[in-house]
Amino acid sequence: MKQINQYLDSVFTEQDDLLEEVLVLIEEHGMPSISVSASSGKLLTMLISMSGAKHVLEIGALGGYSGICLARGFGSEGTLTSLELEEKHADLAYGNLTKAGFGDQVSYRTGPALESLEKLADEKKTFDFFFIDADKDNYENYLNYCVKLAEPGALIVADNVLAGGSVIDSETKPKRYTDFMKKFNQTVANHPQLQSMLIPIGDGLTVSRVK
Repeated sequence: MKQINQYLDSVFTEQDDLLEEVLVLIEEHGMPSISVSASSGKLLTMLISMSGAKHVLEIGALGGYSGICLARGFGSEGTLTSLELEEKHADLAYGNLTKAGFGDQVSYRTGPALESLEKLADEKKTFDFFFIDADKDNYENYLNYCVKLAEPGALIVADNVLAGGSVIDSETKPKRYTDFMKKFNQTVANHPQLQSMLIPIGDGLTVSRVK
């Protein structure tokens, strides 16, 4: 899997100085190096561009790497709402999105994501694209809220669904959330309101279309 991703990144992505700077800043701020892969980021940009999504909800901002990839997909016409547990992470992400030219199009809600999602539901907010990349224990809860907040035809993308390959390879050391991801993938695959596929890029992305 690692070799495949190295090949994809080398052939299908180009050097991106801004995103490389974001990765350096994330490390310098003592944050975990768990941003999406370069190829996964490019796919996010393409999915938003191809779908025409303009109202994007991101669950898990970290340092803004994925946020930039998402915003690049909608350009000057869309908005990004990002949910982040840590205030300091949201501050760094906002700074990086501003550098990328999207400061006026992004807003952050800090604190537990489930609380922010409940508030968004109370406010009758809707979105046409969702990206889930936060605490894995709550992926199914996040999915349920995304379906609730989705406009017809919206896309829901979730990261890390292969859990380092441990969901399919019994010889791979399981991660703490391996069982959560196995259950989540089954839920997504069989959800009556979703049409879904798992794409083995990065650490695995499920892409679902709300019926």
